[in-house]
Amino acid sequence: MMKLPLSILLLSALWAGQGCQSKAAKETTANDSTATTVASTSATTTETSTPASTSTATPDSVAAGKELSPIDSLGLIGPKITGAILPGKRILAYYGNPHSKKMGVLGEYPKDEMLRMLDKQAVAWVQQDSAKTPVQKALHLVAISAQGLPGKNGHYSMRMSDKTIRKVIRWAAEHNSICFLDIQVGHAPLGPEMEFLKPYIELPYVHLGIDPEFSMKTGARPGSKIGTYDAADVNQAVQFLSRIVRDKKLPPKILVVHRFTRRMVTNYKNIKLDPNVQIVMNMDGWGPPSLKRDTYHDYIQTEPVQYTGFKLFYHNDLRKVDMNSKYKVPHLMEPSEVLSLTPKPLYIQYQ
Repeated sequence: MMKLPLSILLLSALWAGQGCQSKAAKETTANDSTATTVASTSATTTETSTPASTSTATPDSVAAGKELSPIDSLGLIGPKITGAILPGKRILAYYGNPHSKKMGVLGEYPKDEMLRMLDKQAVAWVQQDSAKTPVQKALHLVAISAQGLPGKNGHYSMRMSDKTIRKVIRWAAEHNSICFLDIQVGHAPLGPEMEFLKPYIELPYVHLGIDPEFSMKTGARPGSKIGTYDAADVNQAVQFLSRIVRDKKLPPKILVVHRFTRRMVTNYKNIKLDPNVQIVMNMDGWGPPSLKRDTYHDYIQTEPVQYTGFKLFYHNDLRKVDMNSKYKVPHLMEPSEVLSLTPKPLYIQYQ
């Protein structure tokens, strides 16, 4: 069977800029992330591989002269994380996948240009923050992508190869940045997908994201409607990360949960906090500023968990003029505007 390019296979690349939306845009129009030509997606390959190692490098292995695995070598580089990142720092993440120019800024530009953009963006966040909160830069990789067809595993999802995941982790490590690995499960159970990523998450500077939009508990095809996670799913991810922290004696891990509707996360009051895990509820919707502020208020501020995040879309946020603002042209929110929100988001993601 002919093997198609990976960029064709990524579900999220089927719509321009990927379509997580603010509430009004998604609830009152058909122009949202679920209205696409998903059926044309092919999943003839699953680009999976078994990670090369299940542990990070130790001084003993180095001293003994043992040959390091690719993952072990990643344990010797990267930012030196010795304690909890939040709330002492604000995380600034670039999101996407290197195989797709349409999934986000991480893959839209060549690596060096993308990292220069990240550096420049970080300066603006410090300059416009009256508290001068230090910025921790990050790369946020869609490591498991939902698909429009079931594929060989029948799960409507595709795992990125070990090579791809290690490549992005190395980009982050060599740029003194942390890394997030994001899961879009499709029809797959969450547990095995997290286990697939476990060897990478055992690195001190690698963290986890889960995306309810593509968790299709009803059996629907990803992209045909917005999916959901329950508090039980979030707790499962928290417990998974907490075990890694305890077993590997690591600083607290961060769990990012994307959200832009109420049904995307049900029973939020049942989410259990854990000292080994810092939970970020990330406002994942796109639209003009007033719409994004309303979505943040309705689904993040009014249903608090622990820390909050806010996503900005370099392209989708500029689709419409905000009639409730002073701007007469489409406007991407400045850091100062995002920092006017209550509570101030501590995780900022650009797509």
